[in-house]
Amino acid sequence: MLVESRRIMPITKLQKELTQTVRELAETGEVVYILKNNKMEAVMVPFEEYEYLMNLEEMFEYFEINEVVSKRVSNYNPTSNIAWSGVKED
Repeated sequence: MLVESRRIMPITKLQKELTQTVRELAETGEVVYILKNNKMEAVMVPFEEYEYLMNLEEMFEYFEINEVVSKRVSNYNPTSNIAWSGVKED
């Protein structure tokens, strides 16, 4: 993944400049990459992008559910159904 080096910020600098950084993020929409102990630790994104990502995650979950249901339906045999009255008697 390519990261713009000018958007990388050590966490200590972020602590000092949080308000300004959030304001810039809101104005420009540019992502901020946060370093802790010289390791990429977190990413700040505009709220709209976060919402978009959460919606994508939900859509992927629906696709996974659809795949499971489709697989089960493909193996469904209606002749092997048991009437509810038969289930209650067992």
